[in-house]
Amino acid sequence: MSLPKLNIRTVIAFVHDIAATVMAWGLAYSFRFNFEIPSLYLESLKEILPWVIPIHAASFLWFGLYRGLWHYASLPDLRRILLAVLTAAATVPLVLFMLQILAGTPRTVLLLAPILLLFIMGGSRLAYRLWKEHRLYGLSKIEGNLVLVLGAGDGAIGLVKELARSAQWRVVGLLDDDPAKRGMMLHGFKVLGRINELPVVAEKLGVAHAIIAMTPTAIDRRNALRPQLDRRHPDRLHRDRRRALEMCSTAGVKALIVPSYDDLISGKITVSQIRNVELDDLLGRDPVVLDNDRLQDLLAGKTVLVTGAGGSIGSELCRQIAKFEPRRLVLFELNEFALYNIEQELRISFPEMPMVFMIGDIKDQARLSQVFSQFRPAVVFHAAAYKHVPLMEQENAWQAVLNNVWGTYVLARMAIKHGVEKFVLISTDKAVNPTNVMGASKRLAEMVCQALQQTVCRPEKKNPGDTVRKTGFVMVRFGNVLGSTGSVIPKFREQIAKGGPITVTHSEVTRYFMSIPEAAQLVLQAGLMGGKEGGGEIFVLDMGEPIKIADLAKDMIRLSGLSEGDIKIVYNGLRPGEKLHEELLADDENTLPTPHSKLRIAQARQVDAQWLAHLVAWMKEHPVLSDEEVKEGLTRWVPEYKQEIAPLSNQ
Repeated sequence: MSLPKLNIRTVIAFVHDIAATVMAWGLAYSFRFNFEIPSLYLESLKEILPWVIPIHAASFLWFGLYRGLWHYASLPDLRRILLAVLTAAATVPLVLFMLQILAGTPRTVLLLAPILLLFIMGGSRLAYRLWKEHRLYGLSKIEGNLVLVLGAGDGAIGLVKELARSAQWRVVGLLDDDPAKRGMMLHGFKVLGRINELPVVAEKLGVAHAIIAMTPTAIDRRNALRPQLDRRHPDRLHRDRRRALEMCSTAGVKALIVPSYDDLISGKITVSQIRNVELDDLLGRDPVVLDNDRLQDLLAGKTVLVTGAGGSIGSELCRQIAKFEPRRLVLFELNEFALYNIEQELRISFPEMPMVFMIGDIKDQARLSQVFSQFRPAVVFHAAAYKHVPLMEQENAWQAVLNNVWGTYVLARMAIKHGVEKFVLISTDKAVNPTNVMGASKRLAEMVCQALQQTVCRPEKKNPGDTVRKTGFVMVRFGNVLGSTGSVIPKFREQIAKGGPITVTHSEVTRYFMSIPEAAQLVLQAGLMGGKEGGGEIFVLDMGEPIKIADLAKDMIRLSGLSEGDIKIVYNGLRPGEKLHEELLADDENTLPTPHSKLRIAQARQVDAQWLAHLVAWMKEHPVLSDEEVKEGLTRWVPEYKQEIAPLSNQ
């Protein structure tokens, strides 16, 4: 038993409960004798109260009834009251029996007094909380923003409890598609109808805001634990969220969303966490589960080098890696401004972690030799690349090959020379059956790493105690990431800000998308799993379902609080080298499963050291090539590369 801190509130609460005890026992005697207590039993009451009061007081203190505030009285508080009263109710007869004064106490009183005491103590706390909340929020609620809650599950109930105490919001009801819930009262708020009735309900009640609070059903939660589930069917939860957003747009209501499902269920919601809907909320992507213990072994206490560290994926990799406390993080970047930005961020976020920020080009062997010799990285994540398809297709084709292929070769050879344990190449879905120079150059980079894996030999030990590291190569192939530099998301956002129109290449064009943090986390997981027992694996990330770019544009218009009548969508045709639909596997590839549900290994065509020697010779003997010469050469080195004639735009 720990005594509560002594303050005026604690003293008042304690005195109240003692008074409640006296009242409960007095009322029990009164009820027993119809409010005409015989003098004999009145004397009995006076005799036992000096024993009843300290027993109850001790029980109240033992169960910690005074550690909280009545303003926040809840079910756990009522549970403690129940235990304290029951304990006292069991102890009192025992003590009275030992003192030989039990005989004068009616048995009905021994049963009735604890019940009355429980009602008095619990009721007074509940009444105080209701009075306090009405006093704090009652008047201000009249002025709060009217809001509808979309969803009536466990998470929505937790949300309306929080909103009920908010001066900012005034909940007018809930909408849910479950017919069994229609008309029900949930925490004092009525389920008014189905979600597709939002336009009618919002107009009737004058509501300008709706909070999407949909949480997975029990079936959804079970299915989330089954990685073998057929991924061709869209996730129902995210499909429902998308439909709710469409209803909000139709009704002219601003859509908001609540935090994660775990926060909703655990009751960790605060009003400040309610935010605007983002594209990530509509993607239908489940959270990534990382093997943190083994990643700690891979990264903690080691020097890790990230190339392209100022880019979208490279910078996110640095953020994720820093959480595992490496011995040193070396950030290698050609773009000075990008490196400066990530330096400023990481210095604040991880002030204690040793970091080195290096300007350099991955094609510069002297600079790389200096970096590797000085810092001796154990793990390399290679994210530096030219990746903008149209720019690399015309006027810059040879630069794409030099940077993406030759740069990878130079960096990988340096990693082998300096005994790097693991080399992780960030690849792309555009490397699959490539129709553009950028995709073909990234497929060539994959093949370079595959060939180098075959040529890596374990050096002989000079001394019996020496440890020798063999570099394991890992390639990770995935699609577009939301918000990355040069992607459609920033472009669409800028076009919407200017009032439109939004330009889309083709009404049927689709792409795979995932969030930047998810992509970086899966790269780390693949880096952990690959590079062993021969290495050279190409990991393919589970990208889910491809998304129509036109649908993405429509979502962004709705998320901006506008309609397609406000912002037009114009189709201007596929650009050189672009496909209608991207692929994750080539025609001659299949995949093998891995222990992680979001990662598979592509069984890609292998190349050998002789092939690599010919490729290196070709790149060395041509200091510069025209676009056509590059494309002709790529057809020889990447047999699956075929230039595609873009279809006409459709209006």
